[in-house]
Amino acid sequence: MLEKKFEDILYHSSENETIEFKAAQNNFNKHELGKYFSALSNEASLNGKEVAWLVFGVNDPHKYRETKKFIVGTQFKKEEEAMNKTKQEIKEQINNNLSFTEVVEKIIDGKRVIFFGIPAALKGIPTTYQDKAYGRTGESIDILSNYEMKKIYSQTSDDWSKKIVENATINDLNKDAINLAREKFKVKNANLADDINNWDDETFLNKAKITLKSKITNTAIILLGNPDSTSLLDNARMTVSWILKDQNNIEIDYEHFSAPMLINIDRIYSKIRNLNYRYIADDSLFPTETKKYDSYVLREAINNAIAHQDYNLNGKINLVEYPNKVVLSNVGEFLPESIEYVIDSDTPSEIYRNQFLADAMVSLNMIDTIGSGIKKMMNIQMKRTFPLPTYDISEKGALHPKVQVTIFGEIIDENYTKLLVQNSDLSLREVMLLDKVQKNERIAKSDADKLRKKKLIEGRYPNIIIASHIADLTGKKNKYLKDAGLNNDYYKALIVTMLEKYPNSSKQEVLSLLEDKLPNILDKQQKMKKVDNLLQSLSREGKIKSTGRGLGAKWIKQ
Repeated sequence: MLEKKFEDILYHSSENETIEFKAAQNNFNKHELGKYFSALSNEASLNGKEVAWLVFGVNDPHKYRETKKFIVGTQFKKEEEAMNKTKQEIKEQINNNLSFTEVVEKIIDGKRVIFFGIPAALKGIPTTYQDKAYGRTGESIDILSNYEMKKIYSQTSDDWSKKIVENATINDLNKDAINLAREKFKVKNANLADDINNWDDETFLNKAKITLKSKITNTAIILLGNPDSTSLLDNARMTVSWILKDQNNIEIDYEHFSAPMLINIDRIYSKIRNLNYRYIADDSLFPTETKKYDSYVLREAINNAIAHQDYNLNGKINLVEYPNKVVLSNVGEFLPESIEYVIDSDTPSEIYRNQFLADAMVSLNMIDTIGSGIKKMMNIQMKRTFPLPTYDISEKGALHPKVQVTIFGEIIDENYTKLLVQNSDLSLREVMLLDKVQKNERIAKSDADKLRKKKLIEGRYPNIIIASHIADLTGKKNKYLKDAGLNNDYYKALIVTMLEKYPNSSKQEVLSLLEDKLPNILDKQQKMKKVDNLLQSLSREGKIKSTGRGLGAKWIKQ
């Protein structure tokens, strides 16, 4: 017998933003199911519903030009094991650790109907499938619109940074920090310089929107507070830890910084060993000399971590310095859909976790106009022909999420650097893709095809590298050959020669011969597969044969 909620869905509800009927008589594409999960979850959030419903085994009246629904039944994942596997696969591709609230099968008029319960998106965080947020557009699903995305972002809980700190007074703020804030505020408001000079501290702090009606906010403590005033923050901490590690990942020095952050940003920055770095940027005999790190990029990254930190999680900000890079991390979700979304968007993000704090930091010239800093950091590194900052937001939806950015202080692949020098018309999006290639990060097949069309990469997908003609132009053929590998005929000749001298050699022994000659971009497993393919090819050509099977197989020359 149908429970009332399922009866209401089936008989008393029309298809709408939070209820979808599908016939799915024989099967249903898994990826489409994932997209519907994302779309219905987001629509539930936008429409104030706790749960949305996807129903299999019931026709879509619009599709079949019917005036009402009728039950057709579904064969989708009839076995419990198959259904559980599909549920798990969908969950692994959905952010925020969301899963179906329930999956209920009912036999109605002798036909099987499945009700999928889909939870509403978490407050302030759109639900994504494979890192894309979907929504309903009429009768179909599509990428969630910017307007709807912002509506979900705006559902975040009360702004922690705006809250009043009970029992705190202006005496808990650092006088030097207040004076520095006044000077920075004058830079942003030069037309008010005379007025600002005449304001007392209380008036200035109110006008600069650091305090509220002369009451001390969490923002005021973070930016201007005395070190001991951070104990007044409710279940939160304000700590930035600088940690120095050597090339073996061994910690050799550290220091912790607290409020006032307006002053301590300079102290944190001064800890980083920003030495001179020389590299060849073109075909000139003279090297380019620059600092390992651009000042703006480092400061923007540190300030962004302070602005984006989820202080409710009571974590700290870590800045780990290695010989060739700086890794900065803060706790909390990365609110925009992705880094690519931030870069491609024509307008800055309008949503910040700590809006009050971010606005204050903008007014004090600590960060750029909200949302534009990441794009500017990318452009600076691109113009320097250095690797772009790498953002790791893979912990979205985790119990303790964090955002990590890596800023590189040296060249990774000289071919990438030469390419940027020789192709100044490359878009930032193209440079981001090439940057991933040099870091051996996988890019989408469609993106690889676009780069290949411009002759910027080569190699069989996904094992692609910067194109060989770049290496030719730069005189760095040796490195290219190590990355790309040599001709298969060369490898085969080596194998035949080896078997002439050492018959009954195993596949592992052949791998030992070729390992340092195979492409650097292949891992151990891929190199073993390459050797296996070479052996099989020689066997088909009648040049060698196997004297056994499986792990004990040996090879001899015919």
